[in-house]
Amino acid sequence: MIKLLSCLIPNKFLRDMFRRICNSIQVIFTAKSIGKNLYCGRFSTVNKNTVIKNHVRLYGLRISGAGKVTLGNYFVAGFDSQIISDTHNYEGNDIPYDRTSIDKDGIEIGDFVWLGAKTIILPGTKIGEGAIIQAGGVVHGTIPPYAIAGGNPAKVFKYRNIEHFLKLKKNKFDLD
Repeated sequence: MIKLLSCLIPNKFLRDMFRRICNSIQVIFTAKSIGKNLYCGRFSTVNKNTVIKNHVRLYGLRISGAGKVTLGNYFVAGFDSQIISDTHNYEGNDIPYDRTSIDKDGIEIGDFVWLGAKTIILPGTKIGEGAIIQAGGVVHGTIPPYAIAGGNPAKVFKYRNIEHFLKLKKNKFDLD
């Protein structure tokens, strides 16, 4: 419906703004809670158990499943990233899996986390403050604060300059 209506708008800038506003409205009405200054730059979807904190930027993030997802302050999701919040039950009453799903302990993404383009976050993942996930990374488990991780499965290969990070955080960011 949004695509159909947006096609009626001849100006590309206005058409893009219309799509962005409609996308933001969809995210706002679906999420469990939303902080201030949410930005949806491309089409994004969330589930009803998504908590979005302040100053979050989504560039085409898709959250699937019914599990709990928390996106921290100043979180940025690169285009075409995915968060999968539950998994199929392959030990149920059917093969290859049954119709029930398994919610792990939820997905927690800390403040100042940056997901590169086309990353995939799997159920039960915890990503610490200031971590960066390289484009195309597949994350399952725990990524410590300030880590830079990538690959499939994502592994930590470097850490940010923590002193510099904390100095910037203290001097430049509003965390209320």
